[in-house]
Amino acid sequence: MTIVRYDPFRDLRTLQEEVNRLFSTNLTRGFGEEGIGRGAWNPSVDIYENKEQIVLEAELPGMKREDFELTVENNVITLRGERQFEKKDDSDNYHRVERSYGSFTRSFTLPQTVSAEGANAEYRNGVLRVTLPKREETKARRIEIGGEGASGTAKTIEAKAENVGEKSSKAAGGQ
Repeated sequence: MTIVRYDPFRDLRTLQEEVNRLFSTNLTRGFGEEGIGRGAWNPSVDIYENKEQIVLEAELPGMKREDFELTVENNVITLRGERQFEKKDDSDNYHRVERSYGSFTRSFTLPQTVSAEGANAEYRNGVLRVTLPKREETKARRIEIGGEGASGTAKTIEAKAENVGEKSSKAAGGQ
């Protein structure tokens, strides 16, 4: 009879190896291509800004306007909905389903420079486009400078608003 030395951490190491193996491979392959990966769908979103507004564009291909909703609450914009699998005919026998279906929720925190009151949303060709105007007090503006000058004419400088967070970090000495 052979004597086997007891290792209290053997089961823990085995569990760690299994978790590492699971996350080192493609997650959908780990659960099977037709398995759990099909329900994990989130639409792709682009967010950009210009001088006047912040724009959010979300790709929602194959969805109708009634399939999703958009809300703004406490400076958080939330897009939620569901893309359902629609079998066209009971006699159809699918060999492969690669498009994702299921419920989704995407939430984004809006900066303090944005006003939700003037928001505008438009859905066209599978793309939702939301424009959120910037507050007037945060937009860059020109200031006329009068008084004595070498040329005798008023000079103009351009003022640009800073984010509140940037001001406080500069005041604290961090640049």
